[in-house]
Amino acid sequence: MDSNQSSMAGTRGRFASLVFLCCLLACKVPDDKVWPRNQSLPLFNPHVADFICEIEASKVPPIDAQAEDWFLEARAMEDPEIFVEDRDYKKIVDLTRQAAERLHWKAMLNLASLYVEGRDPLHGEEEAVQLVEKAMRLGIPAAYDRMGTYYANSTGVDGDITRAYAFWQKAAVMGNPQAMAFLADKLNVGPASEGAGYWSNIPVATKMLECAFGQGHGPAAFDLHYLYVSPRAASGKINGSRNAETKSRALTVLHEGVKFGCEDCANALAIEFGSPFDLADMLAPYVDKARGERYRMLSNALGFNPNRRFPNLDKILPLPPADLPPWDGQRKSLLDAAMGVRPPPAIPQPSTASLLQEPYLLAADYALRPTGLHSDAPAAPFSAYWQSAGLRSRHRPHCSRATVCSIGCATYNSSTTHRYSFLTGPHAPDSRFAAGLARV
Repeated sequence: MDSNQSSMAGTRGRFASLVFLCCLLACKVPDDKVWPRNQSLPLFNPHVADFICEIEASKVPPIDAQAEDWFLEARAMEDPEIFVEDRDYKKIVDLTRQAAERLHWKAMLNLASLYVEGRDPLHGEEEAVQLVEKAMRLGIPAAYDRMGTYYANSTGVDGDITRAYAFWQKAAVMGNPQAMAFLADKLNVGPASEGAGYWSNIPVATKMLECAFGQGHGPAAFDLHYLYVSPRAASGKINGSRNAETKSRALTVLHEGVKFGCEDCANALAIEFGSPFDLADMLAPYVDKARGERYRMLSNALGFNPNRRFPNLDKILPLPPADLPPWDGQRKSLLDAAMGVRPPPAIPQPSTASLLQEPYLLAADYALRPTGLHSDAPAAPFSAYWQSAGLRSRHRPHCSRATVCSIGCATYNSSTTHRYSFLTGPHAPDSRFAAGLARV
């Protein structure tokens, strides 16, 4: 009896286990329970018929002002001018983490990179993947691009290049310019390349590069200029000749790429203007070594610090036929002009008149201009800064009816009450503050 019961209990247990296993196999896990790293994505399709340009900036969440301050402070501490050994990575990680906790999407991805680089001993590749997954849940296109890179490099996940391309394709469709430029390069197969026409999709590659370039992604300009200068068919075969129009278009996109921080673009223009390989087929309208020198200096600067941007490039280095503006030959002045950096304002020097008054170092901004006005009226005839005749001000020289003040005050009868606030100088101090202390 006991033996039969044990046998039946064992049978029921095996049956229950079998039913449970069947349920697991039959049930589909809800999408919201699947980790973003494991989500199912369409395979990369190089033969897609069209590409719709989406803008990444329209897809990302708004950035908190305090988080932005922390993020920028952390980025400043990683300036290329600072030796890696001299950087305070503990503080950089802390600031970046604070910004990431407020869902600053760039900080989230930067923090993941810091984890992968080993800048935080307590966090590694798994935590980096989790951060990227969190950004993916927020719908950030760049996070999908990053996950593709992780699959390509086996960073925190099992390497799978097929899944990598699927994530890159997803990022490009969502609007990430880096993914667009990468995939466009793969679709830009020339006629001499092995397998030409298999992956080649020039119309889509062109649209991807134009979309990435339109979002300020400088490297896209370098690949795009090749497609502009020599028109190609969808298969990659050149089907048009280089002419003045295509050369001008390619030259312009290279120049604009320099503004967006494209080192290759600046280097190409330095060669085109300074020492072209083929004078008969050069992009530049003529050799101009002065222009070439400026592009070379910008190229070197971008090689050292790819984060530089030159929005004011046309002010110091316009394309022909515009004349080159004067330049003193100094690297700093060229970079400052191209970046739009304003020189610090000159410190006002005390004038001769201000040195005669107390305090003796009164800034020249507050020196009053001579007016030559006098009044014997019991009250000032109009609003101004008046100096009582016969009384010496602590901050202004004595003015009398017989003497015009050298720094610009008018006089009125000393029995009058002071209640006027007008200054003829360039910066009138607020009457709520002591004379000479307030600035606009």
